[in-house]
Amino acid sequence: MSLFQELKRRNVFRVAIAYIIVSWLLLQVADTLAPALRLPEWFQSGVAFVLILGFPIAMIFAWAFELTPEGVKLEKQVDRTESITSQTGQKLNVTIITLLVVAVAYLAFDKFMPGEDAADTVTLATAEPSIAVLPFTNMSDDASNEFFADGITEELLNLLAKIPELEVTSRTSAFQFKGKEIDIPTVAKQLNVEHVLEGSVRKAGMTVRITAQLIDAGTDKHVWSETYDRELDDIFAIQDEIARKVVDELHVTLLGEAPKAQTTDAEAYTLYLEGLHYMEVQGPDSWHSARERFEAVIDADPSYAPAWYGRARAVRALANYGTIDLNEGTEQARKWTQHALELDPTLAEGWALLAQICLVYDWDWDAARGYVDRALEVGPNNVSALGEASRLYQVLGQLDRMTEYADKALQQDPLGSLALDWVGSTYWYRGDWDRAEEIFLKGEALHGTDFHPGNLTITMLMQGRYEEAAAKSDAIGNEYGDVAKNMNVGFTHYAVGREEEALAARQWMIDNLAGPFGYQIAEMYAVHGDIDEAFEWLESSYDFHDGGMTYLLVDHFLEPLHDDPRWRPLLEKMNLLTYWDAMPARR
Repeated sequence: MSLFQELKRRNVFRVAIAYIIVSWLLLQVADTLAPALRLPEWFQSGVAFVLILGFPIAMIFAWAFELTPEGVKLEKQVDRTESITSQTGQKLNVTIITLLVVAVAYLAFDKFMPGEDAADTVTLATAEPSIAVLPFTNMSDDASNEFFADGITEELLNLLAKIPELEVTSRTSAFQFKGKEIDIPTVAKQLNVEHVLEGSVRKAGMTVRITAQLIDAGTDKHVWSETYDRELDDIFAIQDEIARKVVDELHVTLLGEAPKAQTTDAEAYTLYLEGLHYMEVQGPDSWHSARERFEAVIDADPSYAPAWYGRARAVRALANYGTIDLNEGTEQARKWTQHALELDPTLAEGWALLAQICLVYDWDWDAARGYVDRALEVGPNNVSALGEASRLYQVLGQLDRMTEYADKALQQDPLGSLALDWVGSTYWYRGDWDRAEEIFLKGEALHGTDFHPGNLTITMLMQGRYEEAAAKSDAIGNEYGDVAKNMNVGFTHYAVGREEEALAARQWMIDNLAGPFGYQIAEMYAVHGDIDEAFEWLESSYDFHDGGMTYLLVDHFLEPLHDDPRWRPLLEKMNLLTYWDAMPARR
């Protein structure tokens, strides 16, 4: 009998096939359980190593031993006339068929089972323990204390976010669920977190009751809960205790000291939380109110760093909106942010704001890079820091790094309007129209008219869907503003041959927004084929110090200018020529 026939008789081949199928199924189980049980990274590779090591052992065993009615015996001890290897082989065939059915069923389930639609959720794996802090419910008799409950939530979130070993969903995404009756597992799935912290706040005069509950999203079970009845002056100690308990319950190993809430007196803190509330309302009137609250806090406690940063943030918003002088407002914001960082160097948002000023206002790329690095050092998961890192590499035309930081920002803020807007725009700059459209559609579905409607319009335009883009631009309502409408009409109507309407939209921009929107007017001239006018408006934007000039390297609307002899000197003036030449498409 040949070796092949003997291997077949002893069922070695059948054992090998069964072993391979079982090993594959075990690897799938390990792959599923490892993240859920928070097993170490080496677990899966360890399972694979053991299975590989076991294969030759199984083959040797199949060759050397035989199953008999009396049990397992050495093959050489079994009389050939009494051998039942054929019956054993038939049983192994049934086993193999059963295992194959299980494997095929798993593959079919994995491939065809409906999952989350990409437009409904963005799911990204997290290496560290992850948590979302949902808006605490205002249980006070006075409904106007809603700002206090929201502020406490935000401060707890910010405190936890200072722990680099913990992934914390940003405020804008967590607050999407404010006032909504949605079960915790669904919330956690949309935010891609393992745990949720929720609670309530009851404020009465100078006393406060805070109830906090930590929930395991996988089981929807309470891991820990506590109620604190304290004087308002103890609010910071409560925040520290809650943060410490979260760290303990999630088994987070801190590499440094646990962060602590910065303290101030109770009345000043209440004013500070009011300022946070007004910053979130949006609009110049609200930002003025926020500024007033932050300045009142500073008057009461000049050492309270968050108030200095809040004041800088409010003034920066007013300057960008045009309510106050751009130069004066920007310099005030810079000065007050620097002072905040002198008081508290761990304010990642402060370093990010300085980076933004250097990028958009100073055009100082090296200084911006330094501030971005510092922001990421103290807040590696901070959305503001990640956003400015992405902006920096967008300005420099380094598209891979731009996308890397944008995607991470979206991981931290998967439902936030600004994050979705920024990440979608990032893919637009890359020329990945399908991915950009996917994200913009998600933004519209989540935020409606609060989301930038022009993003989807220009994406359709770049895809060659001209009529659809024109219809979309016509549908932009007054609730978003005449600027967005006229810009998009100017782009899309020109593409479909409605030149008169496109030129009228461009003229409206010139008549009403020649200063702050000179860059956008240059884009319109470029798209309309008037290269000379486009360059004149870019020069005007340079003189005006228009922040739009930071988009030069990645702006698809300016592509008609790239071969003009005036293009490279303009980039040289912006200190961008070296980066332009280093872009892959320019080599």
